[in-house]
Amino acid sequence: MTDFKDCRLNRAPERRWIMKRAPKLSDYVEIAAAEYIRETGRSELDSRWIAEFFQDSGVLEAYPRQDLVAFWIQVQKAVTKYADRADKQARQHVDRMTRLEGRLRKG
Repeated sequence: MTDFKDCRLNRAPERRWIMKRAPKLSDYVEIAAAEYIRETGRSELDSRWIAEFFQDSGVLEAYPRQDLVAFWIQVQKAVTKYADRADKQARQHVDRMTRLEGRLRKG
């Protein structure tokens, strides 16, 4: 998992991640997934968004032989993983609240 403490986003004039070390492709995938979820809140990756990220974030420069479709697949897997994890946490929270409500009604 990427430690986002060692990177920051520079928004002007375009999207660039500044990291203390050279980013690996998996770092770009994790950053793209986290940023997409934060910006849109959706679990289906938008093709225009990922193409813009691929070009503007420096993935194309750092990995010139990387295929956009392969990168899209990797980011979609990460977004799905995050969405599934959030769904599971939400279900657990609802279960806890339901149990707590039952205890309060009994007591």
